[in-house]
Amino acid sequence: MRRQALHQWLTLYSPVPFEAIQPASSDASFRRYFRVMTPEGSRILMDAPPDKEDCHPFVRVSRLFAEAGVHVPRILAWEEKLGFMILEDFGETSYLSALQTGGGQGWSADTLYGNALGALVQIQRASRDGVLPPYDRTLLQREIDLFPEWYVQKHLGAVWTTQERATFGAVVQGLLDAIEGQARVWVHRDYHTRNLMVASPDPGVLDFQDAVQGPVTYDAVSLLKDAYIDWEEARVLDWLVRYWERARATGIPVGEDFGAFYQDFEWMGVQRHLKVLGIFARLAQRDGKTGYLADMPRVEKYLMTACRRYKALQPLVPILERLWQTPSRTGYTF
Repeated sequence: MRRQALHQWLTLYSPVPFEAIQPASSDASFRRYFRVMTPEGSRILMDAPPDKEDCHPFVRVSRLFAEAGVHVPRILAWEEKLGFMILEDFGETSYLSALQTGGGQGWSADTLYGNALGALVQIQRASRDGVLPPYDRTLLQREIDLFPEWYVQKHLGAVWTTQERATFGAVVQGLLDAIEGQARVWVHRDYHTRNLMVASPDPGVLDFQDAVQGPVTYDAVSLLKDAYIDWEEARVLDWLVRYWERARATGIPVGEDFGAFYQDFEWMGVQRHLKVLGIFARLAQRDGKTGYLADMPRVEKYLMTACRRYKALQPLVPILERLWQTPSRTGYTF
């Protein structure tokens, strides 16, 4: 068993009993995380089977983000051939758990989101061309393709008409055209409340190994249109304006017009929501990980709200309505 092999390797660094290795968190990938108390303190053990997970991007992005001044877990030991790591432990309080319990220990939502957006600015300021893989049109399209395959067909069991397929494809191409017009920065790619830990300095940033260079709005969408928690739109706008002002002041290419930036943010969100619904469906249908299904309605609401708001996206509304048979929703527009 890999857990026994992990324990055997761990004993080279710290003599702890097998029973001391306890599950630390779940993951949508093949990686597993364990927590263990050692004489040196609490540590996180990462088990990433080399035939399924490549740890090199994790190590590389960890260094890049640390150099940018972002708080990522220190890598204390790495067995490359086995896919085992010993990492600094940020504790058990994710942003999601802190927000769901009212913050605790003096942490307010405004403080946490302010810290998270500040760290995002640090990541984006450090961006350099040619360092991380490109988040290009091909990859964005491949992610969107998860929606009709896994969400529509395999999860809902729905069949689109020829016209619906054509309409979806045409809207998606327009969406991707608009996204390609956004400035490029380093993108964490899953910058949300499950991957941010209440830490000192705050936040502790996790799950960054898939970082790419891509659209400037992507991580802000991941955080402020989070699949796991939502907020009143007025509050999201307030946080987004504060981020935009801070980013603009530090030279991040977010543009001079907040209205245009907000539309970029919304359209980027449509791509991400289509992707997330496809991924959640695939996790349930292929991998038996059904826990993500409870968060689908939140993502569906984000998607429908944005599609109703913009004329170019409105052809998707009747397609989504037929899938969901949902009533009209309204919200802020620019």
